[in-house]
Order: sequence, then C-alpha cells, then structure tokens
Amino acid sequence: MRPDETLVQVTKNAPWLPAGGRAEAFRGGIPPHPMSMVRLLLVRGDEAFCVPRPESGRLDLPTRITGEDDPTGLQTVATLAHDVIGALCDLTFVGAVRNVVATGTADYAWPTPEAHFGLWTTAADPAIEGEWLTIAGEASSLREKHWYPIVAGVGAG
Repeated sequence: MRPDETLVQVTKNAPWLPAGGRAEAFRGGIPPHPMSMVRLLLVRGDEAFCVPRPESGRLDLPTRITGEDDPTGLQTVATLAHDVIGALCDLTFVGAVRNVVATGTADYAWPTPEAHFGLWTTAADPAIEGEWLTIAGEASSLREKHWYPIVAGVGAG
C-alpha cells in the first residue's frame, strides 16, 4: 500500500490467485507498475458501460492487456479509450486491483510479486455498441468483478 492510495478491500487467499495470494483493491494514487491490464469506466448515473469479453462473451468494462513496453498502462488505456469513444479524451486514474503473489504458477499469467489491473474514467460517451449495467445495489451483476469494490457507489446518489 502506498501513501496516496485508499485501500477499499483486501481478499486474502483469493481463490483466483495461486495459494497464499491476496488481492488489494484501492482507489486513488498514481498508476502503479507493472500494469498488467487496463479497464475503462464510463458511468451514466448508476450505470457502467460494458461490452462482451472476447473470450467468454460475459459483459465487463472495456478491457485491454498491456504490453511490457507500457509498464503504467497509460499508452494502452489511451488507445482503449480512443477505440471505445472514437476520439482522444482526458482520462482520470480511479484505482486498481493489486495482485500480490509470492511465487507464480504455470497457470498464473501475471507478473510476481505484484501485478496491477487499473481503472480509468472519462466523462465522454461511448461510440461503440455495448450495454449499460447498474453498478449500485445487491442485484448488480457487476458485484462479482474483482474491480467492483473500487467503483461501488460511483454515480450513486
């Protein structure tokens, strides 16, 4: 945890990580590295813009994996935002999920001991097809996402 980050949830022995791994969801700070994946959070009231994931078809925030040449994800998220919005736009880093894994395994594709999965937002509207899903409430289908604790309550009220 860095001083400019606000920790919102820690999942010890996270079932999606190798044994003993934990996931730390935090808001704020600056984009940490290595950034393994970036997501674009577009909010309209209590809803977030989602698109089907290529590998599963399940709805999620627009997402892109970063390359080794983009350790903070800034280039990757700018390209993702341009692809989704259709124009250049100002982006604000919201927070990230930090996977903390002492030793990787054959089926764990991310860097160790830390890998980051960041969220950025902008006020722009999407120019591609997608669906607006509710963020707020117990019924939100987005509650299962690892990034959900970072955005819970965004746009609510």
